[in-house]
Amino acid sequence: MVDEAHERTLSTDILFGLVKDIALFRSDFKLLISSATLDAKKFSEYFDFAPIFHFPGRRYPVDVVYTKEPQADYLDAAIVTALQIHVTEAPGDILVFLTGQEEIEMAAEVLKHRTRGLGTKIGELVICPIYANLPTELQAKVFEPTPLGARKVVLATNIAETSLTIDGIKYVIDPGFCKTKSYNPRTGMESLQVTPISKASARQRAGRSGRTGPGKCFRLYTAFNHQHDLNDNTIPEIQRTNLANVVLMLKSLGIHDLLHFDFMDSPPTEALINALELLFALAALNKYGELTKVGRRMAEFPLDPMLSKMIVASDKYKCSDEVISIAAMLSVGNSIFHRPKEKQVHADNAQLNFQTGNVGDHIALLNIYNTWKEVNYSTQWCYENFVQVRSMKRARDIRDQLERLLERVEIEITSNPADLVSIKKAIASGFFPRVARLLKNACYRRIKHPQTAYLHPSSGLAQVSPKCVLYHEMVLTAKEYMRNVTEIEPKWLAEIAPHY
Repeated sequence: MVDEAHERTLSTDILFGLVKDIALFRSDFKLLISSATLDAKKFSEYFDFAPIFHFPGRRYPVDVVYTKEPQADYLDAAIVTALQIHVTEAPGDILVFLTGQEEIEMAAEVLKHRTRGLGTKIGELVICPIYANLPTELQAKVFEPTPLGARKVVLATNIAETSLTIDGIKYVIDPGFCKTKSYNPRTGMESLQVTPISKASARQRAGRSGRTGPGKCFRLYTAFNHQHDLNDNTIPEIQRTNLANVVLMLKSLGIHDLLHFDFMDSPPTEALINALELLFALAALNKYGELTKVGRRMAEFPLDPMLSKMIVASDKYKCSDEVISIAAMLSVGNSIFHRPKEKQVHADNAQLNFQTGNVGDHIALLNIYNTWKEVNYSTQWCYENFVQVRSMKRARDIRDQLERLLERVEIEITSNPADLVSIKKAIASGFFPRVARLLKNACYRRIKHPQTAYLHPSSGLAQVSPKCVLYHEMVLTAKEYMRNVTEIEPKWLAEIAPHY
């Protein structure tokens, strides 16, 4: 059974293609696909006109209210609407959908300021933010009962569309936007951009107000915008992501003709070709597009192929223990540090403590993990250093899994903590396609592409500007930024990737 199928994640789309093929040879095979907002007709046609079953749930009526005119500043409109609900509407908590941490913190600040002037006759407004980087103990406040005589306003990202159910929500404010990650195969760059939501997401959001009783959804866009400007469904992840991991996985399963694999929605051909070229450069595929011995080893790791190659190369440089720690920390994403608005300077100083000697961001991540291990995985240490406990525990779980997989691919666990050059060479073995040289004014150019970028401000090397660096990922925000950066020697590339 596959639930929440409307989300169209990369994993579910690959799974659908595989099980559709399996069903041809297994008459006893049964697959249930479920969702509250599914485009059932499309799924039915894809699975050879499989039957559709409708199970009406217990739903309360939701009154949907649109604005008469488009809102120039949806954040301010959301804040004003929340205050109007608090002052004029019947009891019930409010859920506001915003696009990310910055908007949520700004909205919380403005709401705190404006509620002070409401007077004592108006009940308290309890402000509860929730987003991925928020520490667990602060996230838990969202689920606490609302005090008597007060009203709770939850400021959330689209994590609250399906992943969370918060009791007591009677009002939803939907500005109609979310942050979506997209991938450009020409530049190899990912960008996180604010985009309009789909009609399916709008239905999910409205439904959050009718869980326990009649609700009301305030859409901060016009009915015309909803009808004509929003896509019916969210663009599937497979059409907006790096496909190198998908290609490696399908190749390892014996599926070689990727252009004719039965995807529900085909990925861009350019993205597939880009993935094949990268895997060839990493020596995972030979010139015939077949898996090599290195590629088969890489396919055992549930990671981005560059991280997998880095781990495989660590065997040569006798530093597999350090490299799997770095890979685990990188896999957690950018949620290692918590940077509370009122303590940003302290948090930044804590982060710099792990960057002593301009070792680079990858070694800094290793230092964080090793220090946490030395203090016996202390929660208190995490609080004192503004490190997310939840992220570190997840990194530890990933590392344990990677350690088990090393045995499967016959890589010995070796440690060489003092030899930073060997560790950096192992990293470069996976990330040589992401090397950039310094031009001037802290601007870098990628070696294989005529594309310029800057060190991300959060990098420990941002004030140093080394001549040659490798980076984990490139993101587009205000500028093109390289994130998680390490200085390397250009001459290493001749040793590591002479073919490239």
